[in-house]
Amino acid sequence: MISRTARFSLAACVLAADRLSKHWIEQNVGAWDTLVVIPNVFQIIHTENRGAAFGFLANSDSAWRDVILVGVSSLVMIFVAVQLWRMPKDTWPDSSRVAVALGLVLGGAAGNLFDRIWRGSVTDFLQVFIGSYEWPSFNVADSAISTGAVLLILVIWRTRRQAAV
Repeated sequence: MISRTARFSLAACVLAADRLSKHWIEQNVGAWDTLVVIPNVFQIIHTENRGAAFGFLANSDSAWRDVILVGVSSLVMIFVAVQLWRMPKDTWPDSSRVAVALGLVLGGAAGNLFDRIWRGSVTDFLQVFIGSYEWPSFNVADSAISTGAVLLILVIWRTRRQAAV
């Protein structure tokens, strides 16, 4: 089992990597400027997302948009932090993987929440193309949240599968 300190240190490292990468982009890449890394596959593009994932609510002018986005993000972070804090040893057969997954989600959520509170938008800058499909721009925090969520789903799936055998 991963110690409580290690769980929260992982979240802090994700937050630091997210903040550093966004700061670099904000200082060195102009808004909507594009740096092609691998032609037709991967590029850096500086965008600001005022909404949630995939730009959801980005065009809303409602005063409630920020309250909802900050509120939901805060509630998710509190829930995940409590789970990380209270996680007893051997609760799950793969408790170390669960701790890593939740640490990634917590750090990513903290990174995007920081942006949303401090700047009113989230800096996205990574863009991937698969054939003619253009994946929406994302950032380090989004990657950590997605990776943590997939890891958590895999652990749950594996645990349920083992229990059925």
